[in-house]
Amino acid sequence: MTLMKESFHRALPPASEVAKANMDSTRDKEEAGLQSVSPRTGAVVPRKRAVGRLVMHSMAMFGREFCYAVEAAFVTPVLLSVGLPKNLYSLVWLISPVLGFVLQPVVGSASDNCTCNWGRRRPYILGLGIIMLLGMALYLNGDVMISAFIGERDKRRTWAIVITMLGVVLFDFAADFIDGPIKAYLFDVCSHQDKEKGLHYHALFTGLGGALGYLTGAVDWGQTVLGYSLISEFQVIFFISALVFIICLTVHLRSIPEVPLLYENEETKFLLEVTESYKYSSIEEEIKNGYLKSTCTEIKAAAEQGKCADQRRMTLKSLLRTLLSMPSHYRYLCVSHLFGWMAFLSNMLFFTDFMGQVVYQGSPYAPHNSTLYLTYKAGVEMGCWGLCINAISSSVYSYVQKILLPYIGLKGLYFVGYLLFGLSTGLIGLFPNVYSTLALCSLFGVMSSTLYTVPFQLIAEYHREEESLKLQNGGQAVEQGRGKGIDCAALTCMVQLAQIILGVGLGLLVIVAGSVVTVISASTVALVGCCFVAFCVRYVE
Repeated sequence: MTLMKESFHRALPPASEVAKANMDSTRDKEEAGLQSVSPRTGAVVPRKRAVGRLVMHSMAMFGREFCYAVEAAFVTPVLLSVGLPKNLYSLVWLISPVLGFVLQPVVGSASDNCTCNWGRRRPYILGLGIIMLLGMALYLNGDVMISAFIGERDKRRTWAIVITMLGVVLFDFAADFIDGPIKAYLFDVCSHQDKEKGLHYHALFTGLGGALGYLTGAVDWGQTVLGYSLISEFQVIFFISALVFIICLTVHLRSIPEVPLLYENEETKFLLEVTESYKYSSIEEEIKNGYLKSTCTEIKAAAEQGKCADQRRMTLKSLLRTLLSMPSHYRYLCVSHLFGWMAFLSNMLFFTDFMGQVVYQGSPYAPHNSTLYLTYKAGVEMGCWGLCINAISSSVYSYVQKILLPYIGLKGLYFVGYLLFGLSTGLIGLFPNVYSTLALCSLFGVMSSTLYTVPFQLIAEYHREEESLKLQNGGQAVEQGRGKGIDCAALTCMVQLAQIILGVGLGLLVIVAGSVVTVISASTVALVGCCFVAFCVRYVE
């Protein structure tokens, strides 16, 4: 028997009891900020989120980027200190993106169908956060940990290399993965306007986290109280990074409650609305009070059927079919995102080396007490300051984007980000000068802020358009088959694919033509992506 609204009204408690329940649950509803539901259409309409809640939600990006910056500053010295052979460098950087490219859509689909009472995205965010901490602990403390258990020198060196490599792979794997569930979490619990605000706050705190992470790596912690208390500088860095990340992740997970997938069928949502309780246990409480016994049986049966359908959708074959059946404008957006990350990473991964070899005319292969090597080291340090400028400008531009959006739209923002990055990297390659290079580093931040916001805003626009079309056709604006999680995962997969392509091809080009090829390649790919963004990507009017 189909559950009808008339049966709900006949089964509802007296008006006085409903009014009392309304008064008792007002505070809970305001604090939880759960989704409201339109009784006519069944469409989920999230409440407007306070700025403080959106800031809390963005703290995960701050902690993630802080740890990323620490890895960028210390992972090479750590790998060198444990004696990693040069022929294993490419293996370290390729394992994580290959795993991410294969498994990212699986995680996105799994989060779309997660029935945990805590929500769909937060269990995955918490799990990936724990893996990030584990990986960071292994690659920053692996040598010390192995030394405490193994005394033989050769055996200790081998295990130190294995543990450090494992830590780098785990950290990169989880740090790349966690971005998709965070974006899907934002899309699930926010209105369209709040999604745009939230993405801008994400970009803002991403830049701030990166800047502070680079500054943390630049401090000589050996002369501080922490430096005297702990064994090495790497342990000090781990302590600070882990503390920052744990605080940020905790704030993020407590920012905005999620509605469990179990309660997202039409009957349950309407029941939650008419009773005005908005508590996860409201259905069971109504049963105990003697109301809606028959309808609750139908709700549970529907939920079990939905759960079985979700499990069927979780098969890899169905997942691949879903990805291949994505509309063409989603695929074009993924291609443009791939161009953007290929350009950005080809510059950022080798930027400090470019500063040391091309701008400062030093050599990393010279003896460590020679002038050439010391000059190269000075160039690398200056390159770190350039990356810090990039992170700060990314935060500033994330605010400027909000001002420019009403005037030039998403297409203008996307186009300008790629164009400025392509021109700036081209000028750096043609005129390698210290001061001009540092000045042009500010335009790198325009690109990073664009990559963190505009593609995900377009995903939100596409979903909003699809929901509107379903409502116009008399359907319901609910997820069917492909959810926000798998769409965000498909987009973030392009980051891993870009790393794989660069790891295989760009390293060989650097060996043949030198570090200057990295900025020239970045400029070329960015300008090609600029044309693709202008003519191939679809924008919702």
